[in-house]
Amino acid sequence: MLRALAVDDERPTLEELLYLLNADPRISSAEGAGDATGALRRITRALESGPAGPDAIDVVFLDIQMPGLDGLEMARLLTGFARPPLVVFVTAHEDFAVHAFDLKAVDYVLKPVRKERLAEAVRRAAELRGTAPPIPVHEPDPDQIPVERGGVTRFLAVDDITHVEAHGDYARLHTDRGSHLVRIPLSTLEERWRARGFVRIHRRHLVALRHIGELRLDAGTVCVLVGGEELQVSRRHARELRDLLMRRTAG
Repeated sequence: MLRALAVDDERPTLEELLYLLNADPRISSAEGAGDATGALRRITRALESGPAGPDAIDVVFLDIQMPGLDGLEMARLLTGFARPPLVVFVTAHEDFAVHAFDLKAVDYVLKPVRKERLAEAVRRAAELRGTAPPIPVHEPDPDQIPVERGGVTRFLAVDDITHVEAHGDYARLHTDRGSHLVRIPLSTLEERWRARGFVRIHRRHLVALRHIGELRLDAGTVCVLVGGEELQVSRRHARELRDLLMRRTAG
């Protein structure tokens, strides 16, 4: 059973988050704090109590944009402790996801918070704390990938993705209609989508061969035009890319 602390300066949002946490059977207790200062005082008491003590906190559900000390700054402070609690960011903005996972966050939940999405974050925290067995995950549809925006999960067709850009533990999926950030490393997508015609052209980029409009060579530099964007091809990947494009054209 997890002992949780929720931190948010907006009282209605904090109360809703506490309601959802207390309804989860994996949460033994959930407390709230209206700012980072109060949260740090509570976490300090928890650390003094020890992981098995009566005041212990296992996981902090942390808003990012707060007056004074913001959530990212607070998370950085926690990394300085010997046994800090796990951190799940809960925010209305997806722009901070890369920074959040640089700080080893367990999850990044977008507001408005949905019960099912919060339950997934609790599951991840419970597994890391060893308080719950892993829940079997059904095999995903290979033709689609779930993406989240504004608290709503949509299913994006893989065939619509022109290229993928690495962002640490995240990847940004680019389409003709916009982009989406997902918590999947580029190397995982490269392996998963190789048979679907995706090829690595650079340590930061994976492209769909079907969406390459042009291959350009200028003064020894190789680039491709994908979805109206010019991407550089590293030397180690240039020959493989040319061969693949030739075989695709010949076929």
